[in-house]
Amino acid sequence: MNFAGEIDEAAVRGHRQARVRRLMQEADVAAVLLFDPINLRYATGTRNMQVWSMHNFCRYALLAADGPTILFEVMPAAHLARDLETVDEIRPSLSADYMVAGPRSDEMAARWAGEIADLIATHGGGNRRLAVDRLDVPTALALQALGLELVDAKSVLERARAIKSLEEVRAFKRSLETCEASVAAMRAALVPGLRESDALAILLKESLARGGEYPETRLLTSGPRTNPWFQETSDRVMREGDLLSFDTDLIGPMGFYNDISRSWVIGETRPSDAQRHLYATARKQLETNIALLHPGVHFLEYAEQTFVLPEPYLANRYADVGHGCGLGVEYPFLWYPEDAEAGAYDGIFEENMIVCIESYVGAQGGHEGVKLEQPVWITAAGPVVLSDHPLEDDYA
Repeated sequence: MNFAGEIDEAAVRGHRQARVRRLMQEADVAAVLLFDPINLRYATGTRNMQVWSMHNFCRYALLAADGPTILFEVMPAAHLARDLETVDEIRPSLSADYMVAGPRSDEMAARWAGEIADLIATHGGGNRRLAVDRLDVPTALALQALGLELVDAKSVLERARAIKSLEEVRAFKRSLETCEASVAAMRAALVPGLRESDALAILLKESLARGGEYPETRLLTSGPRTNPWFQETSDRVMREGDLLSFDTDLIGPMGFYNDISRSWVIGETRPSDAQRHLYATARKQLETNIALLHPGVHFLEYAEQTFVLPEPYLANRYADVGHGCGLGVEYPFLWYPEDAEAGAYDGIFEENMIVCIESYVGAQGGHEGVKLEQPVWITAAGPVVLSDHPLEDDYA
């Protein structure tokens, strides 16, 4: 595929909305009602205060299976979506959140639900099944009081988001390039004596300067703070010879989840034998599991075939073997066989999925750990790694 040239964002939006409606019809729902700002962005192409609206029920959209897309927006911001071909109508949003409505929450929820129910009656063709991705208690009760059958919209949205159009793959790659450039700029600036927080600040600054939006995590650590994983960035001063490990988890241009992980040694010191062993094991896990990705392979079959971590590292394994990637961490979530009882499910890898394959290698109670991750495009011909940012070839 040619990744050069302008991205047709209208084509990306059109593909996404069409996928949502196709899967709505398969699920036999009259409409989907979306609050999650990532689902809103996917289905309508709109964004507004993405992080704030993740924890405030302030904007939402209703997509009829056979009818209009209506965006309910905070009205001072209605102009943001006026020129989008994926939005047929913009209305003022109502909120029953206690912070906004206080003791009038139930009253506002009833008013809000009445408007939604009227739209279902108008555009649902007699179908009363409404798929919703998130609700608070007053709004859920108010919809049910009006006789609507509520179902989970996430099964529709997650499956829709899992398959990318070719233009969406191109857009993903373009967004990822800004993350890779930001990582390179951070590495060039790092010297012993800087804090972990200094390194993260450089990464975020560079991403924002290239059109990035926000970080989803703060997973950049050094030395003994690389083991166990999921310790957040601190003010620890990085020393010569320390291992630095990080997961970018950046929302980049066009809202894509720029998700790569890298590890390297701080300063001019060569990695120790212990560091090289960790790195070689992590890289082998990563590359083995990438090579297994092909259309038609079942998720559980894949998990059984993946690289078996040596015993010293198994108890300290990462949370997943891999996960779908697009506007965030997406379906499918690929569990280790050892974690099957936590919720492992089956499915089939399909062409034009993008899956991030993960590796973390660090002994339980050990000194350091290596984190590596690559986003992989599943094509008819097999897996294609989308990140061009190099791994450490001289650490073998």
